[in-house]
Amino acid sequence: MSVWRWMESWAGQRWFLRGLLIINFLGTIYGYYWYRHQLAQTPPHFLPFVPDSPTASLFFTVILGLYLRRQTNPYLEAFAAVTLFKYGIWAVAAIFAGAWLAQPSLAAMLRMETVPAANWMLVFSHTGMALEALLYVRYYSFHYRHLLVVAMWVFVNDFIDYVFLQHPWVHPSLDPYIPQLGFFTLFLTVLSLTVFALSVDKQHKLVPLS
Repeated sequence: MSVWRWMESWAGQRWFLRGLLIINFLGTIYGYYWYRHQLAQTPPHFLPFVPDSPTASLFFTVILGLYLRRQTNPYLEAFAAVTLFKYGIWAVAAIFAGAWLAQPSLAAMLRMETVPAANWMLVFSHTGMALEALLYVRYYSFHYRHLLVVAMWVFVNDFIDYVFLQHPWVHPSLDPYIPQLGFFTLFLTVLSLTVFALSVDKQHKLVPLS
């Protein structure tokens, strides 16, 4: 049995839900801390649109807590699933693109010689975000109307990020390519919404095991 199949078999078990809840809770705290300098310079009316990843993990933390109580909230599930997947992929792509543009060598990019070593932690954590969004795809209770509400939010978020330039800070090597990064972000929005729209008919209720 593959590792993914093992994880799917664990997904509804309380010990696994509790473990993910703790991981996401701690990751959320660190995520907001990581954004502290950017948030300090952000106009108040843009604050909700800046810390994308920690907000995604915050909503997923709430969802895990609801699952442990045998409850669901389709709007929160839709928001958490779409944003975890989208920003998980976005962060990994942005980190590697910044490293590549700073020093276009595969070996240098993998060693991340020109960016902080802590970025490897961000790579692994954001990869985990995208994967956990997919791990629970069978158990979400949202439908198309819930995804429509989330779609309005993420498209507005993209508009604010790349028209008003409130996107997460990136490596300076990416600064000349912000328009291209914006189009990539828009592509990820469409991809994420499509992935979870296709999952709607495959869902069944999660009942955590003892």
